[in-house]
Amino acid sequence: MKTARITLLLCMVTLLSFGNVSTKEKEALIAFCNATNGASWNTTWDTNSPVSSWFGITVEDDKVVAINLEFNNLEGQIPESIGDLTNLRELNLFRNNLTGSIPSTIGNLKNLKVLNVAFNQLDGELPETIGRLASLEKLQLFMNKIKGSVPESIGDLSQLESLELYSNNLSGVLPISVGKLTNLKELLVSSNKFTGKLPSSIGNLADLKVLSVFDNSFLGIVPNSISHLDNLEELVLANNAFFGSLPTELASLSNLKVLMLGNNDFKGDLASLESQFPNIEQFDFVNNGDVGVLATLDAEDDDD
Repeated sequence: MKTARITLLLCMVTLLSFGNVSTKEKEALIAFCNATNGASWNTTWDTNSPVSSWFGITVEDDKVVAINLEFNNLEGQIPESIGDLTNLRELNLFRNNLTGSIPSTIGNLKNLKVLNVAFNQLDGELPETIGRLASLEKLQLFMNKIKGSVPESIGDLSQLESLELYSNNLSGVLPISVGKLTNLKELLVSSNKFTGKLPSSIGNLADLKVLSVFDNSFLGIVPNSISHLDNLEELVLANNAFFGSLPTELASLSNLKVLMLGNNDFKGDLASLESQFPNIEQFDFVNNGDVGVLATLDAEDDDD
């Protein structure tokens, strides 16, 4: 009997020692709950119970490693204290009613692999500190009202595979530093207010499968370097202010399935372009400018 009591006591001590997250992490979660009107969430937290039992929270080795509160009626702003959850690998707040900005403390989350705050009402600017998320693989910010320019630090996200910024109010030029994202497979910046030329550094993204810049104010000539994207399957340039001739090397993109060029001022016999892509499934060139002959870009026109 004495042995059994000792064993039970040891188990209780173990649970007390290793069964809870740190006070700092728990306080950060409670601050997040209070800042986003936790009482009105679809599924709320019982903060008197162990953190590991809270809805949408994943705990491993007494560390909070994931928050998944999509479709949970969160309202309010993401608090600065989110930066105290330094063990997070996933932060998914998709489809809620969050407002304000992504706090600069987001840069503290060096282990974060997935950041999804898409489909909210965020309307601030992107913090420069977002470039500190060295482990990030997916950055999903689409369907918000985020404004301002994309910080140059975006190019420091060396592990990034998906950059989804479409349907916001982002403006300015697309930074040249995107060419450093050599693991990128999807670059989606459609339906914003971007201007200027597409940076030729995009040609460095050898793994890129989807490039969509639809519905912006990009202008100038399409950089010849896009022809280097051998894995590209979707190229959506429609509804911008591009002009001039498309590079003849574009036809070398044999994996292309979607090519949307409409509502620009391209020159060339674009109607005949479709036949040059053996796997094309969607093709559009309507409402372009003068018809001429496709020509290779001059070297000076290919500069950023």
